Amino acid sequence: MAAGYHSRMPQKPFLAFACAHLTDERLYAAQIAALKADYECSAFAFRNHDSLGAMAEELLAKTPARFTLIGLSLGGYLAFEIMRQQLQRLERLVLMDTTAGADHSARRAGRLADIAKVREGGIEALIAELPARWLHPAHVQRVELTNLIYAMASSIGGRGQFNQQTAMLSRPDSHADLERVRVPTLLLCGRDDPVTPVLDHEAMAARVPGARLEIIESCGHLSTIEQPEIVTRVLSNWLLETGTHSVVR
Repeated sequence: MAAGYHSRMPQKPFLAFACAHLTDERLYAAQIAALKADYECSAFAFRNHDSLGAMAEELLAKTPARFTLIGLSLGGYLAFEIMRQQLQRLERLVLMDTTAGADHSARRAGRLADIAKVREGGIEALIAELPARWLHPAHVQRVELTNLIYAMASSIGGRGQFNQQTAMLSRPDSHADLERVRVPTLLLCGRDDPVTPVLDHEAMAARVPGARLEIIESCGHLSTIEQPEIVTRVLSNWLLETGTHSVVR
């Protein structure tokens, strides 16, 4: 269990953005650009850890004693691990396009197949499949989005892909962990997310008292880049409404 944290007191409320599988800091570029004047923002992309526990320890060591955690997909899985390790550190919580459920058998088989594909052909063998897997059908042909997905996945690389998949394969069901959350919580999901659907977010929201659920229309799994203006507006307004004074009870 992580014990330490970044001892420097931030001058502004601290937002920690945890990246999705095969994405890097660019996943949150629009949101950070809009929020950095009023918040201290730091994005975390993990390449070198093969467990959620190790990822959580790194993030907790690089954040202040209290902070807002924002996680999309794998970033949400990491948020659940942080709840198990140091829930008291969370000031607010944002879960985007993620699920509290453990992998079912078909999802596990898919992860193992992706590991084998990358082991045999490198990360390039997988990259071309990602837009169709993740994006809303209307966005699959958007060159700026597909190029961004390719660039982010390439930056994580084959070893990073293996480590992230290994970490996700071992994660537990986290619905019970959500029941301990007593800080302002926002859940956000693309209406047509093919990976972690709206039903998953409704199930999570039901476990957290007072949680807000926002559904983003014409959007798939990567909401922060598919509908950046809408996501940024929802997040910014919610941060203003919730302030920075809530505590875990």
